[in-house]
Amino acid sequence: MHVLQSGVDLTVIALWLGHEDTSTTHIYMEPDLAMKEEAVSRSMRQAFDMGPPYKLMAFLHAL
Repeated sequence: MHVLQSGVDLTVIALWLGHEDTSTTHIYMEPDLAMKEEAVSRSMRQAFDMGPPYKLMAFLHAL
């Protein structure tokens, strides 16, 4: 997980582990709270850049 957090692409990690398919590698990946917060933050930035926030983004922003 630390390798993924440091910015290494999942496909590269799969190759290192000898996995033929990234779905096999994905089984071992469990995002931590910091990764989830970053994903929500990115989504909100993109939504606000596109114009008025959608209902879901407004709900997440209010949390």
